[in-house]
Amino acid sequence: MRVLLIEDYPPLLKSVRQGLEEAGYAVDATADGTEGLWYALGNDYDVIVLDLMLPGLDGLEILRELRAKGRQNPVLILTAKDTLQDRVTGLNAGADDYLVKPFAFEELLARIRVLIRRNYREKSPVLKIKDLRLEPASQQVWRGRRQITLTSREYALLEYLACRAGEVVSRSDIWEHVYDFHSAGSSNVVDVYIGYLRKKIEQPEKPPLIHTIRGRGYRLGGPA
Repeated sequence: MRVLLIEDYPPLLKSVRQGLEEAGYAVDATADGTEGLWYALGNDYDVIVLDLMLPGLDGLEILRELRAKGRQNPVLILTAKDTLQDRVTGLNAGADDYLVKPFAFEELLARIRVLIRRNYREKSPVLKIKDLRLEPASQQVWRGRRQITLTSREYALLEYLACRAGEVVSRSDIWEHVYDFHSAGSSNVVDVYIGYLRKKIEQPEKPPLIHTIRGRGYRLGGPA
């Protein structure tokens, strides 16, 4: 999944970005509020992690502008402002969650996973598509009783398809959600990674799970 991190304290920006990337997320990050709004309006993020006190535009201005323009990306406010009124103001401005600094990184990850599940209407912390099972918290994958080892990019692609199981997902949607702004690649990179997933997930004795819908994209689960 793709995350936008807007945080002006360089050590925290660096550490959170690194932690999110190690957890398998594609991350765009900026320390400037004006640039943060530009990122947020120009891309479809699964979660936006937003500081309040920023140069340029502050976090509440960014949040209000996003909601005014009809953008419904889940937003998690990450801030040192910890009064009850601060929390109420942030939530009333359209935030989906509010986490006060200092914080445990494991809690941030857990809250991001909750927002992603909510956004894709997934209530269970485990994703199941027929006999395929994904555990986002540990990034472990099984098909039946066989555990499957995936790279972080392969896992990110599979999780996105799993969150939209049964839907036809276009290559452009996949690129938008699995790759960050600075990712480089050719137009067929999504097809290449779909091929990698098929080699690891599909089994000769079982029906295929990943279907190519000609001219439209891919579908995980559902009829061929």
